[in-house]
Amino acid sequence: MDALLPVIRPGLVHSPASTFRDHAFLFFGSGRPVKNWNPIQIPKLMKVKAEAHKQVSTASSAPSIDFSDPDWKSKYEQDFEARFNIPHITDVLPDAVPYPSTFCLKMRTSVSPDFAEGYPSDEKWHGYISNNDRVLLKVIRYSSPTSAGAECIDPDCTWVEQWVHRAGPREKIYFKPEEVKAAIVTCGGLCPGLNDVIRQIVITLEIYGVKKIVGIPFGYRGFSDESLAEMPLSRKVVQNIHLSGGSLLGVSRGGPSVSEIVDSMEERGINMLFVLGGNGTHAGANAIHEECHKRRLKVAVVGVPKTIDNDILLMDKTFGFDTAVEEAQRAINSAYIEAHSAYHGIGIVKLMGRSSGYIAMQASLASGQIDICLIPEVPFNLHGPHGVLSHLRHLLETKGSAVVCVAEGAGQDFLEKINATDASGNIILGDIGVHIQQETKKYFKGIEFPADVKYIDPTYMIRACRANASDGILCTVLGQNAVHGAFAGYSGITVGICNTHYVYFPIPEVIALPKVVDPNSRMWHRCLTSTGQPDFV
Repeated sequence: MDALLPVIRPGLVHSPASTFRDHAFLFFGSGRPVKNWNPIQIPKLMKVKAEAHKQVSTASSAPSIDFSDPDWKSKYEQDFEARFNIPHITDVLPDAVPYPSTFCLKMRTSVSPDFAEGYPSDEKWHGYISNNDRVLLKVIRYSSPTSAGAECIDPDCTWVEQWVHRAGPREKIYFKPEEVKAAIVTCGGLCPGLNDVIRQIVITLEIYGVKKIVGIPFGYRGFSDESLAEMPLSRKVVQNIHLSGGSLLGVSRGGPSVSEIVDSMEERGINMLFVLGGNGTHAGANAIHEECHKRRLKVAVVGVPKTIDNDILLMDKTFGFDTAVEEAQRAINSAYIEAHSAYHGIGIVKLMGRSSGYIAMQASLASGQIDICLIPEVPFNLHGPHGVLSHLRHLLETKGSAVVCVAEGAGQDFLEKINATDASGNIILGDIGVHIQQETKKYFKGIEFPADVKYIDPTYMIRACRANASDGILCTVLGQNAVHGAFAGYSGITVGICNTHYVYFPIPEVIALPKVVDPNSRMWHRCLTSTGQPDFV
């Protein structure tokens, strides 16, 4: 079970300098020029808590940029294109034969099991995506590195085009549907939308004509545990699973070694694997892809990013995030009512967000009831004249109540380190919500100021919810495009939404480190405007 940990460990330490250098295009904003930059000089606010797997930290091989070279821009764009080129089965099997796609919405009849000399398709249908279609990764042209949220590559904020592959069905496919055995696996923790994605993958596979579809139970563990039988899947089985939360297949962390997983896939005849999970799970999926590549197997491994924290690089959002923000409103409103109804009432709500404060930030913005929002990316003090507790006293004196929203990964420096990890290798965090609750009670008792403190942790209630309408749409399209990518012959990729368009990314580029809130971004500034909170340093 622990054998996968070296591959899927996304622990909580500062990223290696090489990772920052390879992903320079993401982090150089906020008025900080990058010529001859040194990662040690990056402020604590912008350091990312992540440990990239060795494959990840070396996969992105962007060279250091020499801005004195007049051709640096074109060289950077060429290097970017090479890094974001998505792997294809023809890379290892150059003689792989393409076939006309069996996916055509102009054809309403079921695909026949007897394909004879060809496949039923309509070449006049203009619903296919060209392999040369691209989506622009960054759409804002910043005029100055001092603009809020600016992401600049050079000190002059030169506009550099960065294109990624558009997702969708291709006119040519590299797998015969009757020869496909597709497997779906869900790893990590629960997240709203898992069943929606499973359902849509199965439905789309059947439209292509695939008859053999199975679910691997309880994450990667299901590949090695002989007591766990694979689950046959069909449209009939998955028809209504999206109406419930959780995962039809079950989830778990950790698993067998990559070699054992690929051995199991070969024994079962699996040649399409769809992996639903976060950064660690995707690192495992990429290792599986690399092992299949090394063995020269005709196998497509496609990821669908599942992280309720919305902390995967380059993507607008991941599924489950919108639902989490919406469900968090119930907890925040309850905390507000408790605080508002009590004499000197204080409501504290802890939300998900190990290294990224997106849920806490967006939930605070959406509710309009939060007075203090605390996230991992922005340091704060609890005590002292500029601390959180002092501001709470000011709020009670001026408005009679206060509501605090804190992300689970915030303020970990205040808590005792236990140096323990879960089965995925994540460092087990201290409970910052309980800590703030206790320190708040102590503070007001010490100054003999009456305060009624209530604490709410809705984490597991939110994780177990069914997806809302917004996430339901996202899950549907992600599931469809995962299947389209696999049939197109791509492997070692993940599907995501970028600037409202659906795209394919090579897995190493999105898992090198978590996406975090930029404290100089407009969204964080909007949150501060909404809460009215000061800096707590």
